[in-house]
Amino acid sequence: MKIKIEKNVVEFYPENEEEAKDLESLWRVIVDCVKFNKKLVAIGEYFPQKNQCARFVIED
Repeated sequence: MKIKIEKNVVEFYPENEEEAKDLESLWRVIVDCVKFNKKLVAIGEYFPQKNQCARFVIED
C-alpha cells in the first residue's frame, strides 16, 4: 500500500487486488452516507525499527 501525505490529506493507493479489497472494506466501515462518518484514531505507538504496523481504532 502506498501512502501519500499532503498537508492534512492522506491518500492510500493499493498496490494489489487484496489491498484494493481491504481498502474498499475499510471505506465501507468508515463512510456512512446516511448518518455520520466514523474516524480512525491512532492507538499505541509506531516505530518502524520496533513494529511492522501502525494500529488504529475506529470510533463513532
